[in-house]
Order: sequence, then C-alpha cells, then structure tokens
Amino acid sequence: MRGALMPDDIKPADLNTTPLDALHRELGARMVPFAGYAMPVQYKPGIMAEHLHTRESAGLFDVSHMGQATLAGPGAIAALERLIPGDIQGLKPGRQRYSLFTNAEGGILDDFMVARIGPEELFLVVNAACKEADFAHVSAHLPADTSLTRHEDRALLALQGPKAVTVLARFAHEAADMAFMDVRDLTIAHVGAVRVSRSGYTGEDGYEISVPGATAEHFARLLLAEAEVAPVGLGARDSLRLEAGLPLYGNDIDTTTTPIEAGLTFAINKRRKMTWDFLGGDILRAQFDAGPTRLRVGIRPDGRAPARAHTDILDAAGTKIGMITSGGFGPSVDAPIAMGYIDRAHAADGTPISLLVRGKPLPARIVPLPFVPHRYAR
Repeated sequence: MRGALMPDDIKPADLNTTPLDALHRELGARMVPFAGYAMPVQYKPGIMAEHLHTRESAGLFDVSHMGQATLAGPGAIAALERLIPGDIQGLKPGRQRYSLFTNAEGGILDDFMVARIGPEELFLVVNAACKEADFAHVSAHLPADTSLTRHEDRALLALQGPKAVTVLARFAHEAADMAFMDVRDLTIAHVGAVRVSRSGYTGEDGYEISVPGATAEHFARLLLAEAEVAPVGLGARDSLRLEAGLPLYGNDIDTTTTPIEAGLTFAINKRRKMTWDFLGGDILRAQFDAGPTRLRVGIRPDGRAPARAHTDILDAAGTKIGMITSGGFGPSVDAPIAMGYIDRAHAADGTPISLLVRGKPLPARIVPLPFVPHRYAR
C-alpha cells in the first residue's frame, strides 16, 4: 500500500469517503488514508485472520476508491489501442482483459481492467491513485465521435474466495455460469442493476461488482449476512495479492518499469506484437527482441524475518544486483515472501542471494511466482 498511515478513526476533511464508510466504522475497522480516501486497513479479527478467511471461504472488500468509466463511440477501440498494448478489437462482448497504459518510453502509467460491453462500448476500471491522470490521458486522445463517461455515482465491491460463487449465486443465479474474465450486467432485488466481472486481485476465484452508490451499503450488508462472508481490509488485500504474485502499481510497476521487465509480456497481445503500434511500442519491441536487463522475480528469505520494499538484493560477492519492491509475511505459506527486480543474470529460479536487512545480509533465494497457485474459474 502507498501512503502514510494515520491513527485509528481519523477522517480529515480533505479525505474522500466511499459509500461504505459508515459501515466500515460500525464494523470496527481501522481507517487509514489511501489514495486520497479514508479506507479500512483491517477489522477486529486482524490482517492474518482476514487473509486466511478469504483463502478458505469468502472475503468482502470495498474497492470503491478505484476509477470506473465508460468509453463509447465509433472510435473507442482504436483510440484506446493507441495507448495500450492490449488487443481490444479481438475482445468479445461480455469479456474483460487486463492491460496497461504505457508512455513513450515504454514505462507503465497504470495497469487496469477493460471490458467490452458492446460493439462500441468499453468499461474501464483503473487504480485509485492514477484515475485522474488516466482519465485525462484517455480523454486527450479521443476523436470527436467518442466519449469518456466517469461513474462517480457507483461503488465497487470485490467478493473473493472459493465460496464467493456460492454466495453471489444466491442473489443472482447467473453469476455461477460465468467463467474467469466474463462480464455481465445483472439485476439484484432491492439493489438494482450491477455489473459483475469474474475476476479479482487475490489469486482466488471471485467477483468484482459495480453497484449503484445509493444501494451499495444495503448490498454489502446482504453479503455480510451470509455465513461464508467476512469483511476484509487493505492489509489482507496486499498480502493476498503478494502471495498471488500480482504487482501493485507504485511499488512493483511504474513509469520506470516496462511490461517486459515486469513479467507482464502476456498483456502485449499477439496481434499487437505484429505492429507494435501503440505508445512506447518501438522501445518495447527492441526490448522484447533483445531481452530485458532485469526481471521481476519471486524471493523467499530464509528464516522468519520478512524483507520489505526498498531492501537491496546482493550477490555472493556482496554486490547490489537488485531491489525488493514488495515484501512481507505470507500467511498462507507461513513464511516471509517478497518480489522485486534483479539483474537477468541472477534471475534463474533457485539462485542464492542475500537481502540487506538493517545493515545485515540475510540469505534468500529466487523462486517462481506465484507463491500460492491461482484458483481462477477457468
């Protein structure tokens, strides 16, 4: 997570709130500032309990701080493809894709989800800290026949875990028929029209649900009333995504990293590799052909001491060869885990390394990502 934490239950006047703010406080959440919003970092059970509950059952996350928008018009797909390496032309209606905004140097401006709702209509969900810049970037490159409409009046809930499908199907049976990365518009009694994608940021099966802000709290209460569901905060969201090997924008990817260095080459779809006709494509093509000088890798420290972001990675001679970008304790693997960037010559699985923690080199090794297998509904 980015941003300094503040004492419990402080809500400065300049922080935004989500439609679930009152519910979070009622549930005893510890609230912290994150991306300009007051957000729950954990509830009374604590981060480890929330993390394990999500892996075993179903966790409910408030991600309403993220940006939602519709891009529509005859020029929507072509305009977006000039800014990203993803193949949106080949995306079928009712399907979603992970993609990246790149800059002229091939760096990553943000990662986001894009769904094709109709022939000329796309639905975007972008990161909270980047949404103003993202939407301005897209708007600056739109033709006159295409528009970007933000959905500030909608909340976004994530229901994650192996029992998420059982729970959501009680409210909308069609949810059980969805495959990973499917997107559907459904209606839930007393909640209204919701947009559901079978996706998430935990490595587990689950859904992200765009809900009218006015009925979001009611819907959240309905879900939390189900025996399988517990509220989960940003702390467990971070440890879950780290175990799943998923990068966090601002930590593991940013404008100084490229999709190829980050191990996200899959987001440069096959058709786009034929032309590389998107922002930064010429630089990324050269890097793809030659290979990057560094790579994002998984790291397992020996012992029980975790290594945090910005920890230097050393080779056997004590020379710096990289840096950790995310690190902590993995509750599901019961061990410290980390990921970061390392010189390609040292990036092979099993390579022994050292991590400079509080001035002392601690042994570790390079391991495959993810640390916990993904359990998506493919």
